[in-house]
Amino acid sequence: MAIEYLRADASPEKVFEILERDGCVVIENLLDRERIREIRDEMAPHMAEAEKGGDEFDGFETRRVGMLVARSPHSHPVIMDPTVLGVAERALAHASNFQLHCTQIVSIGPGSAPQPIHRDQWAFDLFPFPPGFDTTFATMWAISDFREENGATRVIPGSHKMDDKLQFEQKDTEPAEMEPGSVLLYTGSLYHGGGENRSDADRVGLIVHYSLAWLRQEENQYISVPREVIDELPEDLLRMMGYAAGAFSLGFFDAGRDPIAAVRPEFETVSKVESLDEVKAKIS
Repeated sequence: MAIEYLRADASPEKVFEILERDGCVVIENLLDRERIREIRDEMAPHMAEAEKGGDEFDGFETRRVGMLVARSPHSHPVIMDPTVLGVAERALAHASNFQLHCTQIVSIGPGSAPQPIHRDQWAFDLFPFPPGFDTTFATMWAISDFREENGATRVIPGSHKMDDKLQFEQKDTEPAEMEPGSVLLYTGSLYHGGGENRSDADRVGLIVHYSLAWLRQEENQYISVPREVIDELPEDLLRMMGYAAGAFSLGFFDAGRDPIAAVRPEFETVSKVESLDEVKAKIS
């Protein structure tokens, strides 16, 4: 099964239709080149200091840097991209809320071996979630060219419907080749992995993952973003980071108050948290 590519003006409904069918889809040229340059400039000092991975999964020739909310203001519109969030709302609609799960710049260097093929939701202690139940929704934005020879993310379209804990090799996968500014979207149950870099240049991608709000975040947003940054962030991004109720009676502050009141009381809503009936209606 081939990877389907959509234009940047594709509706969230159309994108989700393909995502639901294949487990992955690429939207071409959703991010402009100037935004890419700004993000790269903001993250360059952190990338220069990053160490290479220490195991096969992280990649012995791969550098990873997170904390984009704190380090890259120009990444905030990417995290809150309306098309992506429109798809996320549909992909994670079986829960009452979702949250920002992980942000990273990933640079796969020349000579990097292929990453083991995996599912992102194995991060939850390899818990055997029911078939068809996704805990995360992922985006991989191309910051540089993504080509088969330089380590483009490898995916197995349709594998989100397969059994859990299967073993695959790179030959079983397809490369998600993209120009800078394009984005690969995929479900938490899709089998995938970083490719082998046989070129002489780094392959750079921006990861933004979202997860069900009742699960622990992969990247702890509460300690990744210092208070002086929190004081300047807009309400919608703060709530996406996790300063919002995770579900009925989950994640509240001070005996049922809106959790955002802990850091930005001016954004607190009158209602405390959703009632159980409201949650049931939302996810039914």
